[in-house]
Amino acid sequence: MSDLRTAARDAFIYTLPLIELATTRQRGQAVGHRMGVFAHVRHLANHKHRAVTTPNTDTLYSTAQIDLSAGPVTISLPAAGERYLSLALMDAYTNNFAILGTRTTGPDGGTFRLVGPRDAAEGWNVVRAPTDHVWALARVLVESPEDLEAAREVQAGISLQGPACDMPGPYAPRSAGWAEYFTAAAALITANPPPVTDLALLRTLAPLGLPDGFDPARFSPVEVAEIEAGLAEGRKAVRGGGGLAGTEFIQGWSYPSSRLGDFAQDYLLRGAVALGGLAALPPAEAMYLQAEGPLPRKLFDGAQAWRLHFPADAPLPVNSFWSLSLYEATDDGQFFFWDNPLNRYAIGDRTPGLKANDDGSLDIWIGHDHPGPEREGNWLPAPAAPFALFMRAYLPKPELLEGYYRMPPLQVA
Repeated sequence: MSDLRTAARDAFIYTLPLIELATTRQRGQAVGHRMGVFAHVRHLANHKHRAVTTPNTDTLYSTAQIDLSAGPVTISLPAAGERYLSLALMDAYTNNFAILGTRTTGPDGGTFRLVGPRDAAEGWNVVRAPTDHVWALARVLVESPEDLEAAREVQAGISLQGPACDMPGPYAPRSAGWAEYFTAAAALITANPPPVTDLALLRTLAPLGLPDGFDPARFSPVEVAEIEAGLAEGRKAVRGGGGLAGTEFIQGWSYPSSRLGDFAQDYLLRGAVALGGLAALPPAEAMYLQAEGPLPRKLFDGAQAWRLHFPADAPLPVNSFWSLSLYEATDDGQFFFWDNPLNRYAIGDRTPGLKANDDGSLDIWIGHDHPGPEREGNWLPAPAAPFALFMRAYLPKPELLEGYYRMPPLQVA
């Protein structure tokens, strides 16, 4: 493989998170979101929500795009009490450099000052961002349909104050041609200089002109062919790079890398998550487990019915809540909810009508065909097409986080 082809492959893997976050920012702008202002999504996600792959339908989202080159900002969180609340702060490379809320700052809320990589940081409650571009994404638990209004009241208390600034960009999407893609990637790297710990990888990108500058006009037709081949290899690599829940399966479930959400130099994992699970939380905040289906990409066949059985003496160990989500799988490696007759996109420990068995065990029924009225409360409807299953366990207990507890395997129903 030529140096130029290798550089194009590695550059795509390295810069895809920058591009995906910029694309998310531009989608928000298209629906009226402004820089430096929280946009509160007041309804739970459903099959129509396709702005971010692998959404959850258990929490209300609040999102803000921030540019700290204009100066520091102040973030306020409300008191949430026993309700789960988290505010993930992600740098331009999609690393969670801080999470505020239930687990880390407690139930009483607070005011926090977010400063850029070059600003002075004085006093308490200061959080330093590694890059000027920051994505702030809050999650507020909704316990039940009757709890929605109370959750919205908590959500409304999430706010941000800072200097006005313009939306950066626009930037090309991941599907763009090689010249447009790498021009956008170069601009994003310039606006958000990489950490020095990425220097070894960045040196391998020199044949392409990244990160010091990218000029598509300087490449010959033969070189362009090498770049295009490398770009195609990079796209293929991130589709098979593991994503949210990793690639090794134990009893039919994969478990996330300890680097999920704060990736260090695991660039392939970071790129795969940007494609298939953008804005994933680190394991200490939430464990993402994917079930292993028999089809390619570990997907399940919608024509088959499945059962997930939790023994009475082995419930899923969490300090907050758990939720099993079902997604349609797209050809480009993303996952979205399926429109179904119950409008049920996930099932979990708070699902209305969920019933334990007489011995205290729990069965969840998964499939396209209705399992009968006695099982409907425990039914997760599936399409008659390939689908993926992800379990989210929020604030996992040590036995789950450290691997002593393992999920029970799915069984053919």
